[in-house]
Amino acid sequence: MGMRYSPLGRTGLEVSRICLGTMTFGEQNSEREAHAQLDAALAAGVNFIDTAEMYPVPPRAETYGRTEEYIGSWFKARGNRDRVILATKVMGRSDDLTHVRGGDTRLTRANIEAALEASLTRLRTDYIDLYQLHWPDRRTNTFGKLGYRHDPDDVPVPIEESLAALADLVAAGKVRHIGVSNETPWGVARFLRLAETRGWPRIASIQNPYSLLNRSFEIGLAEFAHREAVGLLAYSPLGFGVLSGKYLDGARPPAARLTLFTRFRRYTGEAAPPAVRAYVELARRHGLDPAQMALAYVNARPFLTSTIVGATTLEQLRDDIASIDLQLSDEVIAGIEAIHAAHPNPCP
Repeated sequence: MGMRYSPLGRTGLEVSRICLGTMTFGEQNSEREAHAQLDAALAAGVNFIDTAEMYPVPPRAETYGRTEEYIGSWFKARGNRDRVILATKVMGRSDDLTHVRGGDTRLTRANIEAALEASLTRLRTDYIDLYQLHWPDRRTNTFGKLGYRHDPDDVPVPIEESLAALADLVAAGKVRHIGVSNETPWGVARFLRLAETRGWPRIASIQNPYSLLNRSFEIGLAEFAHREAVGLLAYSPLGFGVLSGKYLDGARPPAARLTLFTRFRRYTGEAAPPAVRAYVELARRHGLDPAQMALAYVNARPFLTSTIVGATTLEQLRDDIASIDLQLSDEVIAGIEAIHAAHPNPCP
């Protein structure tokens, strides 16, 4: 079948249904390994690369910006910037990442402009195809919080200020299109309304978590994707590798992300193992690789623009990309839906 492509919102761009995620570059992957992954992805028809100023993950002062630098050195070595649709992100408000801009990562005009200029330098390019706000400035239900709890004392940078800054970067030709990440239905609605009423650029995409362990996107955002052409860029489609089954029964394979970095607990709570075991057993009953089944489900969602896959080895990457050729049977889909009904969103 080969790679498939999707419209990126209403931009006129067509992006591969599989996007290469890069947050391991500079931490778990060397520059040489990063270049090899980029080469392999491009050869497989992937034309969409996603990164962020804060990568690699986990974020540290010593490695800040290294992922973008590796992508930039690849562009320089290959001379192929025009073959790639490049997405990156500006950090949102953080109390922990004090090594970035002196600890001020609010989504103000000045910070967005400074972040973009630094990313352009590291990436060795003069434009970004899709520039995204990594997470909201306001306090809201992101990163594992399913329900919204209002904070009356919160004073966020207005979305108007952030979007006006992005609009000027688009007008200057430094950014072609814009998107959001870790956003809520209210946030998406606000961005769209401001675009309509102020004549500012429209968000083209929303990069949120989506996997068999977290289908919360379907509740309030899928309708926006369909009706407003703000498609999903699905991150963590394997739940940090958990859906491969490799961590079941307390296993911690050497060099695996959850073995190396115990801070990542989003997909390892008490509710996760029973759901994971059920999905893994379903895949094996049908002769499927559990990870490929999980990816194939995401790839086929009608509200999806692209599935962001990340890997530490070329073998993993090739297997992940090959999921584009897997079409799940009605029986497998029915099995997935039955498990979801029994274990709804165990890892929001």
